[in-house]
Amino acid sequence: MKKLHIAATCFLLSLFSCKEAKIEEKPKDDVIPVKIMTLEKKDQAQTYRLSGRFTTEDESALSFKNGGVIRTIYVNEGDKIQKGQLLAIVDKTEIGSMVNQAEIALEKAKRDFTRASNLYKDSVATLEQMQNARTALDIAQQQVVNARYNMNASEIRATQSGFVLKKYAQEGQIVGPGTPILLINGASKGKWILKAGVSDRHWAAIRLGDHASVISDAFPEQTMQGEVVAKSEGIDPSTGTFSINIRIKDDGRNKLATGLFGKAIIQSSSRIAAWTVPFSAVLEGDKENGYVFVVDDDYIAHKILVKIERIQHPDIIISSGLEGFKKLITEGNAYLKEGSKVTWNK
Repeated sequence: MKKLHIAATCFLLSLFSCKEAKIEEKPKDDVIPVKIMTLEKKDQAQTYRLSGRFTTEDESALSFKNGGVIRTIYVNEGDKIQKGQLLAIVDKTEIGSMVNQAEIALEKAKRDFTRASNLYKDSVATLEQMQNARTALDIAQQQVVNARYNMNASEIRATQSGFVLKKYAQEGQIVGPGTPILLINGASKGKWILKAGVSDRHWAAIRLGDHASVISDAFPEQTMQGEVVAKSEGIDPSTGTFSINIRIKDDGRNKLATGLFGKAIIQSSSRIAAWTVPFSAVLEGDKENGYVFVVDDDYIAHKILVKIERIQHPDIIISSGLEGFKKLITEGNAYLKEGSKVTWNK
């Protein structure tokens, strides 16, 4: 029995010794193997990918100068129209009455001026009275001109040949002055544009005259060439973006339609100094920001925030955040945290 007790004690001691040996063999700090790249900032052209919808340069919303009740709208969405064609009118009863009043007032002013002139010749009326009558006549004539103009402005005529894109109102509806009634565009060739929304950074970098390659979702197999012809001077409150207009160089192959969606790749003439890194190097990223791990001279990993200029698969272009660092971790970063010790094949 005593021998059995001694044997068990020796077995436990040997287990304890082995456990201590294993603990001593485990390093105090895990060293994580990674792959790295040497960082180099290069001057490079800027490329931007945009999406938007096709429209025309001469797209315009038509409205009545004077408000009122819409009497007739002669066209529907999709109708082809000719320049000068009557498209819609409002009820002219009230405006017609104003024209009649102005014409009656003009006749009275003419009689008053004739009477004052005759009396002045007979030295009965003074020069001032005759001049006042002349002024009243001039005012009455202008009131007739204005009334007749308002009569003509109570109808909408096509400002150009083209198509009706949208009908905003219906017959019998009461509308105010300047309320859009119809949206039309021109049918001329070579006036198609792609209108795209961009961020403030891209708006500042894209320049007038920059070349663009454009494709339409309706014609994905064909690439059209375009040029940046306009940049908005203010932000669109409905979208929170700035607008860029790309004019399509019409080659006669495609028949575009207003409202079709398209995509463009703009080769900007402006250049930027930036870093090109593989997609795998960026963690927790979105379109503007992301996190990467860099390595210092003591083989310690640091997690830093970087500014993403654009995604150019399979790479990402970083515009800022890597200043002062020489090495970037490209693989193995998923297992890292701030301060992790790393190693790699030299």
